[in-house]
Amino acid sequence: MDHDDHVSLLRGGVPEARGAHAGLWADLGSGTGAFTLALADLLGPTGEIYSVDRDRRALQRQQDVLRARFPATTVHYLTADFTQPLALPPLDGIVMANSLHFVRDKAPVLSAARALLQPGGRLLLVEYNTDRGNPFVPRPLSYASWEVAARRAGFAETRLLATRPSRFLREIYSAISV
Repeated sequence: MDHDDHVSLLRGGVPEARGAHAGLWADLGSGTGAFTLALADLLGPTGEIYSVDRDRRALQRQQDVLRARFPATTVHYLTADFTQPLALPPLDGIVMANSLHFVRDKAPVLSAARALLQPGGRLLLVEYNTDRGNPFVPRPLSYASWEVAARRAGFAETRLLATRPSRFLREIYSAISV
């Protein structure tokens, strides 16, 4: 997958920028930032992003690339474990791309993420469309399983946004939950 694929997976869940501020978002478990870059591309220069990962080096690499490609977008880098409480302002949206499958007990993490969202805020999940993991993707969620988990976490509506073939576990999808 490349940058265009990442953007396409998120596009249907990120509203078009209106007015002076495109929104306040977080990318939880952002790694080296493939989806943070896609989010910056979609939000444009008036967007603001909190990029959260526990790997400080990955965040530094991400910061270097983001500064070069999207210098006008405000990005705050937070070295933290997204499974623990986060001191973030109320968010318009959260991206969790290829990060939730590392979490064993997803319910408290999803409830905490939902609590970070402003009313009407959205969670965008990017995940492998299977319930059977491997050593690299230990606990993926098929879209059907995501619908159940999102409902249990208090999200009122979940919708499939896009899918892409993946040579790694066949298919990856994106979904929005509000």
